[in-house]
Amino acid sequence: MIIESDWWTSPTESEDGRLIMVTGRRDIDKFRSNPRFSIRVEVSWVYDEKPDAAMPSTANSAIMEQATDSLNEVLHKDPVAVMTGIYTGAGRRDWVFYTLSTNIFTKKLNEALSALPLLPLQIYAENDPEWAEYAEMREISEIN
Repeated sequence: MIIESDWWTSPTESEDGRLIMVTGRRDIDKFRSNPRFSIRVEVSWVYDEKPDAAMPSTANSAIMEQATDSLNEVLHKDPVAVMTGIYTGAGRRDWVFYTLSTNIFTKKLNEALSALPLLPLQIYAENDPEWAEYAEMREISEIN
């Protein structure tokens, strides 16, 4: 496990045994304790649909890093959501957020990504008031 400030990174495997790097955030107590932050949003980028795909190309990785930085910057200025995790590997990148409103989150997502080229993103949202996905992600860090 690599520790960098308020984030940790740990390897795990997909269901079919491919490497996935999980990066999780530690400093989220003020969001997790606020019952308004009960909607989990996953923003996904399938970067390679080949069965043996591993990590993103250098070019895709650079854009993903820009997107991550921009999203964190926009949400730091207006904390309507918090990025809690990033999963990279097995042909996809998933950013996980908890937010208080999907409408406001969508506006902030568009604002954050406006300077980047059009990205092939898929967005999924569901209610997760218990932060079950975050708890599961934290278990990964304790196992590895």
